Amino acid sequence: MPELAELFDIAAARRLDAQASALRGDGGASLMEQAGQAAWHYLLERWPQAQRIGVVVGAGNNGGDGYVVARLAREAGRPVTVLRLDTDAPATPLSRQAEQAFIAAGGGVERFDGRMPAVDLLVDALFGIGLNRVPAGAAADLITAINAAGVPVLSLDVPSGVDAQTGNVPGVAVRATLTLQFIVRHQGLYTGAALEHVGGRRLAPLELPQAAVAGVQHSAECWQPSRLRAQLPARRANTHKGESGHVLCVGGNLGSGGAVMLASESALRAGAGLVSVATQSPHVAPLLARLPEAMVHAVQDAQELQSLLPRAGVIAIGPGLGQDDWAHELWRQVLASGKPLVIDADALNLLAKAPRTLSDAILTPHPGEAARLLGLSTAQVQADRFTAATAVAARFHAVVVLKGAGTVVAAPDALPRVVAAGNPGMAVGGMGDLLTGIIAALRAQGLGAFDAASTGALLHSLAGDAAASDGQRGLLPTDLLAPLRRLVNPDV
Repeated sequence: MPELAELFDIAAARRLDAQASALRGDGGASLMEQAGQAAWHYLLERWPQAQRIGVVVGAGNNGGDGYVVARLAREAGRPVTVLRLDTDAPATPLSRQAEQAFIAAGGGVERFDGRMPAVDLLVDALFGIGLNRVPAGAAADLITAINAAGVPVLSLDVPSGVDAQTGNVPGVAVRATLTLQFIVRHQGLYTGAALEHVGGRRLAPLELPQAAVAGVQHSAECWQPSRLRAQLPARRANTHKGESGHVLCVGGNLGSGGAVMLASESALRAGAGLVSVATQSPHVAPLLARLPEAMVHAVQDAQELQSLLPRAGVIAIGPGLGQDDWAHELWRQVLASGKPLVIDADALNLLAKAPRTLSDAILTPHPGEAARLLGLSTAQVQADRFTAATAVAARFHAVVVLKGAGTVVAAPDALPRVVAAGNPGMAVGGMGDLLTGIIAALRAQGLGAFDAASTGALLHSLAGDAAASDGQRGLLPTDLLAPLRRLVNPDV
């Protein structure tokens, strides 16, 4: 996948398909044949030992793609079982044509009776990108049976039951071993609950007439590890610490000193030239013992914080901040500073209680915090992470990093970016504090807010993947610090 892979919404995918079909003048028959052939070739490449092929088809054109695969498998001498629901006779001209070609090749279609046939591999061609309902009744039973079959599953275009627009999985959905997308990458397959269903992702772009892409724009970008090199050029030889920026980390209320410590250390490991810390006095000695490179200050009130603000290039506020009077006082002072901000944790909760537009800020909410910022439920945020991230960005005039599986980074008047890295082991307290420090360091080193947020989220996720190479369970935020230093130097 290229470093900036383009992602498309359903409307764009449909428009491409319609324009290509119109230009070819065959109603889409050649595209369906190409899709089926691409799927058959991927199947042979990935599972050459699979002899008995099962193909589950629906009534639409996704089912038509499945019939083409079944025909090609039969022509290759493989035993093929095509399975469908009683209600899923082909309902489009293309799917009827594909079924007839399969039957003409000697194939037959069986009805699902609650049992799956004995096969080596299943092709999921039940529902395509147009699914707009929760699978129910026999359809839900069929998907459940696919998941219980105990054999690899190749999903065509999208795992059945997954919303290709949002990544939401409102009911039962196929858990694919590999999802082969046709023509374009679907944005919903790169974030949220969809990641538990897509398995590996591949793209079959098919052969489209050049004119078919006219006027069709992508809706998001997927950031890959190779993007780091462009974002993190080597430093000039005659540099000094001031050129690498000064981050001020504000937080660490009583009992929460570890959070601001993590943010401070990650800011240094991500390349900030100077890091200051404003925290409660009991945390000064432990923080200095852990991190002597930081300039740690005991701050009891806004007046003491005031003296630290002029030197800071970027302020990271929120890790361990709390929501008491001390937190409110420091929060108000930081907002009044006019400095570029990275806002996380309790600072986001303070912002949710008293919303205001921000002049230069990066917000890093998890889904629950994003829900509070928007006045929604967490489930509503997770049901459409793209819309939620862009809504937060628009409401606060800020860059937003919506954390979670398939982190989404959004900014006003910009296409959202999805981070293609990270793992479930990172779901542990303190990981967000680390991300705050990384983003603040990159912002202090001169990256624009959107690029600092995107690059920081990518670095954080890649460091998590590197640290989890020997297991995800038990992964700690401090485990990311060593690979972080390596990753932030992509030319070394």
